[in-house]
Amino acid sequence: MKHIKLSFSVFIVSLLTLLFSIAPGKVEATETGNGETYIIATDTTFAPFEFVDDSGEFVGIDVDILAAIAEDQGFDYELRSLGFDAAVQAVETGQADAVIAGMSITEERKQTFDFSEPYYESGTAFAVLEDSEYQSLEDLEGQSVAVKTGTQGATIAADLADQYGFTVNTFDDSPNMYQDVISGNSAAAVEDYPVMGYAIESGGLNLRFIGDNFEEAPYGFAVLRGQNAELLEMFNAGLENIKASGEYDDILAKYGASQEETSSSSETPAAGSGETYTIATDTTFAPFEFVDENGDFTGIDVELLDAIAANQGFNYELKPLGFDAAVQAVETQQADAVIAGMSITEERKQTFDFSEPYFDSGTTFAVLADSDIESYEDLEGQNVAVKTGTQGATIAQSMADEYGFTVTTFDDSSNMYQDVISGNSAAAVEDYPVMAYAINSGGLNLKVIGDQLEPVSYGFAVLAGENQELLQMFNDGLAAIQESGEYDEIVGKYLGDSEEGETSSSNGFLTQLANNFPALLSGLGTTVYLAIVSLVIATILGIFLGLMRTSGNVVLSGIATVYIDIMRGLPLIVMSFFIYFGIPQMFNITISSNLAGILTLSLNAAAYMGEIVRGGIQAIDTGQTEAARSLGLTNGQTMRHIILPQAVKVMVPSFINQFVITLKDTSILSVIGIVELTQTGRIIIARTYQSGSMWLIVGLMYIIIITILTKLSNYIEKRYVGSRTTR
Repeated sequence: MKHIKLSFSVFIVSLLTLLFSIAPGKVEATETGNGETYIIATDTTFAPFEFVDDSGEFVGIDVDILAAIAEDQGFDYELRSLGFDAAVQAVETGQADAVIAGMSITEERKQTFDFSEPYYESGTAFAVLEDSEYQSLEDLEGQSVAVKTGTQGATIAADLADQYGFTVNTFDDSPNMYQDVISGNSAAAVEDYPVMGYAIESGGLNLRFIGDNFEEAPYGFAVLRGQNAELLEMFNAGLENIKASGEYDDILAKYGASQEETSSSSETPAAGSGETYTIATDTTFAPFEFVDENGDFTGIDVELLDAIAANQGFNYELKPLGFDAAVQAVETQQADAVIAGMSITEERKQTFDFSEPYFDSGTTFAVLADSDIESYEDLEGQNVAVKTGTQGATIAQSMADEYGFTVTTFDDSSNMYQDVISGNSAAAVEDYPVMAYAINSGGLNLKVIGDQLEPVSYGFAVLAGENQELLQMFNDGLAAIQESGEYDEIVGKYLGDSEEGETSSSNGFLTQLANNFPALLSGLGTTVYLAIVSLVIATILGIFLGLMRTSGNVVLSGIATVYIDIMRGLPLIVMSFFIYFGIPQMFNITISSNLAGILTLSLNAAAYMGEIVRGGIQAIDTGQTEAARSLGLTNGQTMRHIILPQAVKVMVPSFINQFVITLKDTSILSVIGIVELTQTGRIIIARTYQSGSMWLIVGLMYIIIITILTKLSNYIEKRYVGSRTTR
């Protein structure tokens, strides 16, 4: 998401402004000279300099040094754990007075910041798997190297990439960077030596160093250039004093890599196993999970999971699939757990083990704000829109006969609301916090009627009897963040009085296009990629199927006919579910969503390609085959030199048509979590609730790309195929 980094930074800084004003911070207070409290920004996970320990306390070398200096110099401060990039940006924008985050003092940074005297000397190192064959940087040629964004290690790796022939993968935090190496996706990780050494020794990582330390650089406490000079002077004076007293050395010794009290931190993979859990979630269920205006997946569930993982020290990969697909992914063991605003019910307890409830909710009905409907009785003879698989859908079905309405089911909330706005349904049924967020933040012209029905609790779920360790960690982490107040901050951020969403007046056609163009372009790229790869595979299979159909061999022709009939008779959505969920469950394997999507499209399109090849071959007059035979050509020679060159010209228009069909069929793959163009549009609508303009944009993008590809194909046909077949 590099192309929207600036807008993301603005979004983060805006949230920080709100958090600074309402959230209590850690205050290390003594007698102060001027009564001012300084805001100091720091990283979130950079052990041993700053991290969350076993007790849920934010600790580390930087944290303890700052506390000691503040006590020595008598100033107050609030420590804000924001992440490295956001911490630096907070100082740049005046939202924080200083930053302490293992920040290397470089000449480039000195153009923006004034630094203290160095408080730690560090170098940067490369680490690889303990049992790998890599012994030097030369061995990394052709491999990927993982780095953490914004760090000295990232800069060094980028500088060395061309020299040693490796590529760079960037991560937002150290745990995911290390996990990328452990999982085999990257060959090495690059990090400051003390941080890497601490992670290896205390985190139980199966890594070892290669090469020498690079570009040793000191860490410094930083303020914006020309600002907060008094704070900088106090830091320098305090640093000198705690070094003289020996307190500085005690702090470093406390966080030595061999110290038992720091052997487990937020950097430590779950249970010391290095395992990364796959956790499935919904795609559009604001405010619990949704994609914000910067293209980032966020929400109450997402932030709670992130906070709990940091507290308990486990790694995870979040897979937005949609509610039904997320549940199926856990059932088929394609995912370890699901967090998706999932109501804890007795029926679901037969299949899943649930955590302690992390949110209590009720279900409610909403109608157009200017409608005459005031109660459930007024819904008689009307349609009521629900979202499939939800508690609201169950409740609506149970009330349908009593109040005389019919139920219309949708796959996501945004389309459900739109059905009411367009007048097709009289009411929508949804969990109250989701409905309230949509009305307040999405600018929907709806009102709630009746009381909240059948209050239920949301839970984090694993398959019954599986992943009990993960479930226990979730419960422990939930209790910890509830006690610390972090839970209330997260929920309040989304369900407070502030309106974070955009209203419909700010989401016209051009505004929607401008605000979401990078995301739409990314979705379009995925669509074209899937279509091209699938069509290449389908063409190869189709040629074999067509030749088998026209071979005259009963067995080969029968096999091809059965395959074609089966594939043409199976709906794509059924095939995609079977490949992604069914095959892994039957054979105990894992299939990625992209691979499942390509297989779905390829196997389906191959059946049609086979018929296109058969039709092209049979369109050539049989007299030409007889003439070739009379000249002594074999069947293979006849097919290769006489029939196929002529058949290609006949087949090309049908090939082009099949490519267009396959391109459009990619939209079905959103059901298994692939974010192609159509799914991108749905995700944006879930945030803006402006379906009219967004579907117009998506439709125009399909028309433009299909028109371009069709014209290109026609040109190729005329320029190359046509000229070759008329010689």
